[in-house]
Amino acid sequence: MLNVKIDFYLRFHTHPGQSLHISGNISDLGDEKLSHALPMQYMDAEFWHASLEVDASRIGSLRYHYVLKNEDGTHTEEWGDDRLIGLNRPGVEEVQVMDTWNHAGEYDNAFFTSPFQRILIRHPHSDAGGREQGTDLPVTHLFKVKAPLLKKEEALCLAGSGKALHDWNTEAPLLMELEGNWWVCRLHIPKESFPIEYKYGVWHRKNKEFIRFEEGPNRLLPGDAHKKKINILHDGFAHLPNNTWRGAGVAIPVFSLRSKRSFGVGEFTDLKGLVDWARRAGLKLIQILPVNDTTADHNYYDSYPYAAISAFALHPLYLNLEKAAGNRYSELIKPLRKRQKELNELPQVDYEQVMKIKLSAARELYDLQQDEFLADAGFREFFQGNRDWLEPYAVFCYLRDKNGTPDFLKWKTHNQYDAEAIAKYAAPGTRHYHSIVLHYFIQYHLHLQLRDATDYAHKHGIIVKGDIPIGIYRFSCDAWMEPRLYHMDQQAGAPPDNFAIKGQNWGFPTYNWEEMEKDGFSWWRRRFEQMSNYFDAFRIDHILGFFRIWSIPMQFAQGVMGHFEPAIPVYRGEFNDRRIPFDHDRYVRPFINEAVLWELFGQESQAVKAAYLDDQGGGLFKMKPAFDTQRKIAEYFGKEEHARCAAKVQAGLLDLISNVILLEVEGSGGQQFHFRIDMENTSSFRYLDWNVQQMLKSLYVDYYYSRQDEFWRREALRKLPPLKRATNMLVCGEDLGMVPRCVPNTMKQLGILSLEIQRMPKNSSREFSPPSDAPYLSVVTPSTHDMSTIRGWWEEDRDLTQRFFNKELGQWGDAPLFCEPWINKAIVLQHLHSPAMWSIFQLQDILGMSEQFRRENPHDERINIPADPHHYWNYRVHISLEELVKEKEFNEELRGFLESSGRL
Repeated sequence: MLNVKIDFYLRFHTHPGQSLHISGNISDLGDEKLSHALPMQYMDAEFWHASLEVDASRIGSLRYHYVLKNEDGTHTEEWGDDRLIGLNRPGVEEVQVMDTWNHAGEYDNAFFTSPFQRILIRHPHSDAGGREQGTDLPVTHLFKVKAPLLKKEEALCLAGSGKALHDWNTEAPLLMELEGNWWVCRLHIPKESFPIEYKYGVWHRKNKEFIRFEEGPNRLLPGDAHKKKINILHDGFAHLPNNTWRGAGVAIPVFSLRSKRSFGVGEFTDLKGLVDWARRAGLKLIQILPVNDTTADHNYYDSYPYAAISAFALHPLYLNLEKAAGNRYSELIKPLRKRQKELNELPQVDYEQVMKIKLSAARELYDLQQDEFLADAGFREFFQGNRDWLEPYAVFCYLRDKNGTPDFLKWKTHNQYDAEAIAKYAAPGTRHYHSIVLHYFIQYHLHLQLRDATDYAHKHGIIVKGDIPIGIYRFSCDAWMEPRLYHMDQQAGAPPDNFAIKGQNWGFPTYNWEEMEKDGFSWWRRRFEQMSNYFDAFRIDHILGFFRIWSIPMQFAQGVMGHFEPAIPVYRGEFNDRRIPFDHDRYVRPFINEAVLWELFGQESQAVKAAYLDDQGGGLFKMKPAFDTQRKIAEYFGKEEHARCAAKVQAGLLDLISNVILLEVEGSGGQQFHFRIDMENTSSFRYLDWNVQQMLKSLYVDYYYSRQDEFWRREALRKLPPLKRATNMLVCGEDLGMVPRCVPNTMKQLGILSLEIQRMPKNSSREFSPPSDAPYLSVVTPSTHDMSTIRGWWEEDRDLTQRFFNKELGQWGDAPLFCEPWINKAIVLQHLHSPAMWSIFQLQDILGMSEQFRRENPHDERINIPADPHHYWNYRVHISLEELVKEKEFNEELRGFLESSGRL
């Protein structure tokens, strides 16, 4: 037994009610379980302390991090997992560590994520050009500090007061060695030298000269020293400029890519061509939309990339048949050449035809090599590593096609998932075995092709950013396997905005976060692990959903009838407290009178009353039972025999249902309510007394903009920190829409990059958000796939673009009617010169800078229209990647823009 005493000192200023704890990989530190972490003791305003004794011969090394626990039960873990103490040190009986809390929001932490460590930043060689410091005397102190943005020929050095630290001699400072993430210096400091002041500096290895000291006041080491004790100083980050690295990237869906060898749609293999172009143009990042399988009904509705039937499987749409066939089976592909040429010449993707041909060809390829494929060592390794999702997914696909629907509730067998039964169903020897294995075959080749493409990107210094949808498809393999993880009686969506005035109903079930939390968010962790096989960074679609989600009960069809979940409701007693007259039916039931009917239906009012309404007396009406929910109305008009009814009638009936003030919380007995969003714009509100209106508005503002903020912050801190700790990918959030006040600071504290869009300011008092005002930890972009491109936007609102032309571009006179190339270029340059870490542009916006390469009609460049739930996602770039790569003048101009803006 070799007992070693360890004293932990943490510099941290706490507030009353807060406490600090140490979590680590030994039982004394809770074995990584936060509930069993070691409590620390408050020393003074600067330090907290804890002490323990361990058997160094049994442990070897200790990995640990600090946890801040708050009075309200929430906690915050410091960032990083690289604080390691080696305990097998001959003659050492005591270890004293002096630590600095690693705040997740520190800019420097972004540079220790995998894209920077593996691709974008190359650490200098560990040999700093010096020698081991401390001569032959025993080491008493280890100085450890991080500096991720040093240049290739730079190393850290240390200088300070006293002989041991070379008396501030910058001509011969103590040179440090890079060990993992830390720059380290080992010293023997005699006890008479204390206290010591010191600083870290930058040393040029090649020129052997001192460049600069870190910023800020001198660091102080009060300490002591004796031969059986070692002091370890984790000094956090050297105080050097940490917002100087900036990069640029391109965003484009894979399906939108065009190459001479693709099959009517962009494929994973086309990413190599995109890499070749990005490299020539000086871009460092490629961002794509989700690439998970969305095959539900085998029609164009499946083109929606955010409705995945599996959070883990890749989409067969992106399979390159030629590469899957290889030389051995290339003859099978030759008869398809004519059809390939026809599909490739189309201006847009013909989703249904492409999928039909690819699935048929994939089956033929598999049938030719069944035994060979099943015996392949690469496939067997892939299968064993992914069996937990791959086998159920393949069975799901087979049963979907066998039953003619993805709605597993309608299946004749296996409509409830049973792992043992599904494993037996997928076992070799069954008559449907090879129909199931076909999906293994497709997934394996998709895996190989995507992995090959991303490896190619990395080889050329380019990272790939993926996209994680906020929801899953209601009739997905994930919902079939684990329905307990989702609220299947709810629909996720978004409240009304300028892009969708009735709100959005995505149809996805909402997450049951309480159930997910029980196993430490295992499903999310597995999802992130799968993403990390291919991607270096990812965008969390609608990150606001981790704070609260817009939840729409199943009886409603429109997003406007949703409410935020979770949310603190309005209680019945609050109306009494505020002296607001409370009439349950008036506020909760649709308000329908003659004037409202005339407003919606005009001369058709009488026919509408006769067909869909009952007279309630007193000049009021109510919906007939067959039409008293939006869902019933949508289903009625969805039937073929009613499909020819006027769309105006259907829309008007849906508006009648939504003409309410309050939404009653189910099961509350009429005691709890949510306000209907945009209450003031309803005719129900307009027909209220003015005084009642003002009192309701006050309570409405409190409900939406005051009472929820702290509650939603705590909700996000339950979910986001453990999920972010589960991956080392760079995490970016899509924080657009109705953004609660708590969101920006929470994302900043967690080090999650925000999304900043010039035409969507987060400050409601501003019309535009200048890229020059963007925070460093952010992505700036002039447009996303959910909105028009720069050119398309320019033509949407003449008055708005005129103000933009004069105020944001600083131009005099009338704005051009169309977005000329120089305007497009000026907007791109504004974003390139932003202080944000990343400037990312849709490929359409980059091509818009050139009269030669821009598409003739800018409205043909739009990828999605959020207000259309059945939008066909079939946009395809009009120019091939081969052509783009060859355009030397255009690429050099773009590269010049990147260089002049400091993003090359």
